[in-house]
Amino acid sequence: MAKAFQYSAILLCVVLGVLISGSDQLQSSQGETLLRIQRILNYPSALSSWNSTTDFCNTEPDASVTVVCYENSITQMHIIGNRGTPLLPRNFSIDSFFTTLVGLPNLKVLTLVSLGLWGPLPGKISRLSSLEILNVSSNFLYDAVPQEISSLPTLQSLVLDDNMFAGEVPYWIGSLPVLSVLSLKKNMLNGSLPDSLSNLDNLRVLELSNNYFRGEVPDLSRLTNLQVLDLEDNAFGPKFPQLGNKLISLVLSKNKFRDGLPAEVTSYYQLQRLDLSNNKFVGPFPQSLFSLPSVTYLNVADNKFTGMLFENQSCSADLEFVDLSSNLMTGKLPNCLLRDSNKKVLYAANCLATGDENQHPISFCRNEALAVGILPQRKKRKASTETIAFCVAGGIAGGIAIVGLIYLAVRKVKSRKTIERPNTRTIAESASAGYPSKLLSDARYVSQTTKLGALGLPPYRTFSLEEIEEATNNFDTSAFMGEGSQGQLKDGSFVAIRCLKLKKSHSTQNLMNHIELISKLRHRHLVSALGHCFEFYLDDSSVSRIFLVFEYVPNGTLRSWISGGHARQNFHWTHRIAAAIGVAKGIQFLHTGIVPGVYSNNLKITDVLLDQNLVAKISSYNLPLLAENKGMVVHGTSSGASKDLSTSARINQDSKVDVYDFGLILLEIIVGRSLTSMNEVAALKDQLQASITSDDPARSSIVDPGLLRSSSDQSLKTMMEICVRCLLKNPADRPSVEDILWNLQFAAQVQDSWRGDSQSSEGSPVSPTKRPRLNITIH
Repeated sequence: MAKAFQYSAILLCVVLGVLISGSDQLQSSQGETLLRIQRILNYPSALSSWNSTTDFCNTEPDASVTVVCYENSITQMHIIGNRGTPLLPRNFSIDSFFTTLVGLPNLKVLTLVSLGLWGPLPGKISRLSSLEILNVSSNFLYDAVPQEISSLPTLQSLVLDDNMFAGEVPYWIGSLPVLSVLSLKKNMLNGSLPDSLSNLDNLRVLELSNNYFRGEVPDLSRLTNLQVLDLEDNAFGPKFPQLGNKLISLVLSKNKFRDGLPAEVTSYYQLQRLDLSNNKFVGPFPQSLFSLPSVTYLNVADNKFTGMLFENQSCSADLEFVDLSSNLMTGKLPNCLLRDSNKKVLYAANCLATGDENQHPISFCRNEALAVGILPQRKKRKASTETIAFCVAGGIAGGIAIVGLIYLAVRKVKSRKTIERPNTRTIAESASAGYPSKLLSDARYVSQTTKLGALGLPPYRTFSLEEIEEATNNFDTSAFMGEGSQGQLKDGSFVAIRCLKLKKSHSTQNLMNHIELISKLRHRHLVSALGHCFEFYLDDSSVSRIFLVFEYVPNGTLRSWISGGHARQNFHWTHRIAAAIGVAKGIQFLHTGIVPGVYSNNLKITDVLLDQNLVAKISSYNLPLLAENKGMVVHGTSSGASKDLSTSARINQDSKVDVYDFGLILLEIIVGRSLTSMNEVAALKDQLQASITSDDPARSSIVDPGLLRSSSDQSLKTMMEICVRCLLKNPADRPSVEDILWNLQFAAQVQDSWRGDSQSSEGSPVSPTKRPRLNITIH
């Protein structure tokens, strides 16, 4: 990259601005304070070298721990744990921890990242009156941001990313006189932003992505030092924000902006990154954005930009990535985008005059422009004629808008390449560990479907024993959960019911913690939980059985559609890719969408069910309560080898177990038959790997013959590559679920483009020339 985009250097500059070198003998009381901090943090591995003889001020700093002293006092402390560190034990007190920190009164820089801190951030942080930089990201802090922070007059950087802070951004935030970095990414903050943000004259970085903010962005044009603004994945809009012209990075993707772009955007001469994707921006696309002198990344995909592109348009020499996909543009791509093979250029689903991408006819873009009220310019006519024409156009536009919106909705599902970044939140302890229910109930749900409350399921509830008795025909065991089994409620709806027998050792609180976790299993690609019912022992009123009620999925297993009783029905390659994407999204939700994450799920293709719309749903999960009744390993912690691993390493290993199981499912999807042994799996994996670099006939000899006429070769190759990597022996070499999803989405888009091209050119496949690397990780 000719001009690397490194706005993280802004944070570094802030840190360097407060660094004070010095080598002093530390006050004994502050040394004791550090050892107390080590104990309260449950002796993390990062602090394993600390003891009563440690010379803290002269210890060599490393990536995990740094202590800086000046004049016999600690002025900086950086402690960074392992990514994915679980909650500290339930006897941890965030209040006691900060009371201890107050014993370091001269702290200017405090970094506490990925340490498992949980609870509300205490107001006594204001006693650290010299603080200039505070970073407590990647923990489990919740409730509102405490007002006491406003009494830190020298605070320059406030980073609270990747926690569970809730409520609105407080108005007092504008009273911090020298604040230059404010980062609140990946929390549960909501509401509108306060106008007081415009008072932060020194603000250079404002990052608020992945929250629940809404409404208009306040006027930020007075912030003449603002260089980084990231508002991704909220509900801001509809108007484009008022901003200064010194921006280096502007990210507004995944919001509700539906305005045209102001002329000022073309004067952002320092801008390196511009991401406006996944909104509803309208009006002509300003082609001068291609030639902004510093721009390296330009993404305007999934909007309604119009206008004609011209071949002779100039481009910035540093431009490396351009995505114009899914807009209403016509004309021809600028030659400057095509000449350089190092540029990645995406432009599908417009109306451009190209022969190598899926494009709509020009009439489509004109009609869509009418539907959103972007009328083509015409010569002036008499007023009466204009009025009549406008009324007729409005009536037509109303009909077109409905059809257009339906089309775009379907199109977006098929072709969208961006994957929501999960809020990775993993807790190794079981749900019965006794943490506050507040902490579990505030946990972020990753799934956009759950976030929007659009699952179409009734609320989770407690069922009466009489309802269970009636639904199971007087507790007939054949009605309990298994393939094809079902119960029927009074309202006529069908459900699946699982019966769990319990020992008397389970306490009521323990069971309620389990139930709280089970109630969160509600996702488009899981067989979702609808409720539960307790049956009690008569002698001591303890729970003897739990009946778990799940949605009923009527269409059989994925295997039955590939090689079983449904196999003769139309279940083409497109359906198989969609099923694979569904399973991957279900796994992603189990890993990162609930607290604690659920791993080592022993997934099988017979555990994947299809509903009436052929949507894939996982029916087997490794929850502690279910595992006890099935003899499964909970979170992979039962084996001696796993116990020797750190928590984060064990979690990573367990997630790669599910990736391997997914590879087995993918292999059966590709070859179209049941797998009988691991020797057969190994042989097929080797054949797949060899065929990827071979010609088409080599691949044709392996895949399900029924797929050959309905699948794109590029799509098949992509799925084969994913499958082979999922089945690698070394878990560390297997792809992450996010990698898998990214490439499955790509395979789906390639297949969709191929089908469109085949239909428009009598079945002649056209393979896209651009393809992502398999090991790309989406952040």
